[in-house]
Amino acid sequence: MTGISRHTIFDWQRRGTNPGADKIMVICEALKITPEELLIGTDEYCDVPLTGTTVYKDDIEMQIIRECRELSNSKKKRLLAYASMLANTKE
Repeated sequence: MTGISRHTIFDWQRRGTNPGADKIMVICEALKITPEELLIGTDEYCDVPLTGTTVYKDDIEMQIIRECRELSNSKKKRLLAYASMLANTKE
């Protein structure tokens, strides 16, 4: 279905890591979901977790996601533009 071996998936689970960006898109296409649904565990229509487990890198990432969920769509777009700009600037 995805070309990703069971061994690779087992390694992600065992190590508590997420797949790389290239694999995330393959998985999303196979499951017909967005990367947000896969990584965050919600869909765009509701705030109910799709799975029992959601993996965050740290508390700051959880706080960012929590705050973002409270924003209007126009503010989310502004935040995304700002985050993209930050990601492309040097420290």
